[in-house]
Order: sequence, then C-alpha cells, then structure tokens
Amino acid sequence: MTPRLLTVPFAAMFLSATACAPAAPPTTSRQAPPMSDPMPAMEMKCNPEAAKAELLGQPANEANLERARAASGAEHVRVIKPDMMVTLEFNPSRLNVDVDEAGNITNLRCG
Repeated sequence: MTPRLLTVPFAAMFLSATACAPAAPPTTSRQAPPMSDPMPAMEMKCNPEAAKAELLGQPANEANLERARAASGAEHVRVIKPDMMVTLEFNPSRLNVDVDEAGNITNLRCG
C-alpha cells in the first residue's frame, strides 16, 4: 500500500473515534445574586450653612469654633490651615473649618 492509501483508513478511524467522544457538558448560565448596596447612605449630622452667616471672616478661636460646632450640629471640628495635609475620609458628623494665613474662618463644610 502506498502512503497515500494508508492515509484514508487512518483518517476514517480518527473521524469515527471522535464521533464517539462524549459531548461537552451543557453550560448553564446562572445569574449572580443582586448585590446589596455596599455603602448605606450616611445620615448627615452637620449643617454648615447654619454657622456660615455669623462666623465667616471671624477668627478661629476656641469660642468661635465651639459656636460653629454647636450651630452646625456637628460632633467634631477640624481646623484646616492653608497648604495643610488632611486625611480624605468622610465623617458626616465633622465640621471642617478652613482658615486663612491670619487664622480667620474662610469656609465651613461637613465631612
């Protein structure tokens, strides 16, 4: 037999062997369960607008910082000076008091 004639029987055996192979298991697509909200909404415990009218431009002394905290309803106060590095975590019960180089209040915001 010539090599060409031997190819035909081997090809036939190969094709018949693959025809007998088990089929791939069916793929079932399951949907992932719905995700819950990873971060529940934080309740704001601070309102800087209540303190801005009377404290913007005032010196950031102990008395004014306490007045700002009480008027805003915040639990904590953080004074932020120009070019001061601060952490970026959000605290809904903290009043951030921005001051200028002279120590006067330039902005009040929560977080």
